[in-house]
Amino acid sequence: MSTKNPIEMKNELFQIMKQYVYRYADVPFTLASGKESNHYFNCKEITLHPDRLKLLCQVFVSGLIPSIRTNLQPESVGGLTLGADPISYGIALEYSNQNKLVYPLVVRKETKDHGTKKKIEGFFQNVKSCLVVDDVITTGGSTWKAIEALRESEIQITDGICILDREEGGYEFLESKGVRMYSLFKKSDFF
Repeated sequence: MSTKNPIEMKNELFQIMKQYVYRYADVPFTLASGKESNHYFNCKEITLHPDRLKLLCQVFVSGLIPSIRTNLQPESVGGLTLGADPISYGIALEYSNQNKLVYPLVVRKETKDHGTKKKIEGFFQNVKSCLVVDDVITTGGSTWKAIEALRESEIQITDGICILDREEGGYEFLESKGVRMYSLFKKSDFF
């Protein structure tokens, strides 16, 4: 764990987000949800960079996020591939560094059509609950797809975390489905 306190780490992460992740353009970007926006956040600039991912996961595990703080340690973390994968692995490794076992889970976008035909990868047979993870929440559709698959496997989902809430209805949608999301940042933090 870092010698910096959680607030300092979050502030450092925010500066990285401003420098590498957030973009404004006069011509709107098309988002995964199909919506268009002049504000674009490419969180892969965090999740696919080892040092930045480590910082992110230290912030998540530090206790700043209420769902982790109140539950102390999730049994598992996971979400829809690709956005959730590095975050899930990073959180699991951060807990492992503290000699705690948290299983990372990967939810496929489509069920495998060969082999065991799994929709979820990881040691999900060993868990009863999961902290759902995503990089960005817009409408909540991608996160909901992961939640549905996990719940179909009888894994309880009540809380989730993300790097950024775009404040476009995803938080409210997921809350209506019984999942409270916690984000490190909101779109409005950047302008």
